This record gives sequence, C-alpha cells and structure tokens, in this order.
Amino acid sequence: MPFAQIVIGPPGSGKSTYCNGCSQFFNAIGRHSQVVNMDPANDALPYPCAVDIRDFITLEEIMQEQQLGPNGGLMYAVESLDKSIDLFILQIKSLVEEEKAYLVFDCPGQVELFTHHSSLFSIFKKMEKELDMRFCVVNLIDCFYMTSPSQYISILLLALRSMLMMDLPHINVFSKIDMLKSYGELPFRLDYYTEVQDLDYLEPYIEKEGSSVLGKKYSKLTETIKELVSDFNLVSFEVLSVDDKESMINLQGVIDKANGYIFGASEVGGDTVWAEASREGALLANYDIQDRWIDNKEKYDKEEEEKRAALLKEQELQNKAVDVNEEDEWENALKEWEEKQGTDFVR
Repeated sequence: MPFAQIVIGPPGSGKSTYCNGCSQFFNAIGRHSQVVNMDPANDALPYPCAVDIRDFITLEEIMQEQQLGPNGGLMYAVESLDKSIDLFILQIKSLVEEEKAYLVFDCPGQVELFTHHSSLFSIFKKMEKELDMRFCVVNLIDCFYMTSPSQYISILLLALRSMLMMDLPHINVFSKIDMLKSYGELPFRLDYYTEVQDLDYLEPYIEKEGSSVLGKKYSKLTETIKELVSDFNLVSFEVLSVDDKESMINLQGVIDKANGYIFGASEVGGDTVWAEASREGALLANYDIQDRWIDNKEKYDKEEEEKRAALLKEQELQNKAVDVNEEDEWENALKEWEEKQGTDFVR
C-alpha cells in the first residue's frame, strides 16, 4: 500500500523548504521517497522532482492564452489537470508500484485551492481510489501569525476550513518555530497556541489590537469565529524547525501514525536507522516546546550544534579510516603482484 504526504499552506509558510527537508531526511533514514511538484508556478525547485506538473501545464502559458491573472490562472491549471488526469496518475502509479516510493506532494500556496475550490481535493481523491493510497495532509502555517491575536484567530479558521474541505487525515504545523522568539514575547505559553486552549483569554488582547473604528466594527465577527473554532474542537498544531533533527523526527512520527505508515511499511521493522529514530521520537513526544523554543532556546541550539559538530568529526574520522584501509589493501595487492612478476613496480 503506497503512502504520501500532501503539503499545503499559505504562501511563504515554507512548503518547498519542508519538501526539500523531507527528501534529505528520508534519504538519511533509508526511506525511499520522491517529491511531486503540484504548483504550475514554481519554476525554481530546491529538491529533485520525480513528477512535475509543469511538464503538463504551466502558469505562464495559461495566463497568456486565457488572459487570466496569477490566482485565476492557477485555479484554471488545477482544474485542467483534474479534467485530464490519466497521464498524471500513470506517472504517480509508476513511482508507487515500480519504485515503491513514499511520496511528498508540494502543493500551491493559494488558500482557495484547499478551502473552497474542489479540484485539488478531487485530484487526490482520484489517486486515493485508483492507487489505494494512504494520504496525510500536512498544513504548514508560519508561526509569525501567533504574534497577532486577530491573525491567530484567522489562521485557526483557515486550518479548520482546510480540514473540512480536504476530508483526509490532517496535521496542522506551525513552521519556522526557531524564528518565533525573535518576533517578541507572547502573552501565553506556546502550548496555549498549539493546543488551541480557551480562546476567551485572547479577548482583551484582541480588543487592544482592534481599538480603531474598523477593529470595533469587526469585533463581533472575530467573536463568532472563535466560537465556531471552539465548537468544532478539531484544530491543534505541531511545531517544526526543518533544520532541527529532533523536530523532524517528532513530526514525521505524528504523520506516520496519522496515515497508518507506522503499521504498514517495512522500514519501521526492518530499517534500523528509522527504528532508532522512531524510538527517539517517542521519547521526544512529550518534550516541553516552551522550554525548547522560547525559554532555553539558546542552550538547546548550542547542544544541537555540538552534536552536529561531533557527528561530522566522527564521519570524517571514519572516512579517513576507510581511505587508510583501502590504501593498505592496494599496497598489499601491489606487493603480491610484484612478487609474482619478480620485479619492483616503479611508484
């Protein structure tokens, strides 16, 4: 059974960076993965791409032919792919059946595509049905939105709408969490925002932020949105720093549980690297994110840097040892050849 991640999120949330990080991370743990670009406007991919939607349709061509703007052109492109998806599915089929690849889909950043437009949802549902794929949606949102109470409420609504629209196992993630401390002090602990606790505590901060006439006019709307999110009680967040190994291990463990990969893939039982990473991730599952990313961030960053330097030094020593062994083997082989030939080889 093939498994995949669908990476969505607003522009600038770090989707392509995350896909590139996944490619490197999975390669390190021995999981054969491939990245699929679903954005017809993305012509500068930071990762090796197995299937690219731009091979089928590009945003520039659509904007020129249909006289559409960027947003309209992007929606038209996804609609076109949805209507003629057979060849695209064949390429995906070759990846999951012949190469046994774990797929990561890098989706466009226009929020309309995963909040109310049905084509992207339809494409993945067709793949789910025809290829018997197990998906998990990874919704990346820049942690900067936590710094503004009203923007935080808005991204909660965006996350809820995405969950209801995509109708698949769904993990919301605050990305670039390593940058959060530089944005200023939050009024509450970090787990208040990730666990989406009682939103009424934000009311004084929202009133202070919206003290203008326009802010007061929309205060009732903000209150209604809070009640809507609280009534569904579905939204929560993980945190991610792509460059932090422990953060990636923790998030991938959550995703694997969500789409069932942890119960259905050979790597968990057979690959010792990922098995060790999974055990380490289980130990990290309840670590204090407030302590890691805000209270003692510098200390943890220094420890991570020391670990990384020690690992690089160990790898360098191992490489030197391998080179010495290879050189000794070459010298021994050369001596044996000289003895057989009865002559000295001029070095």
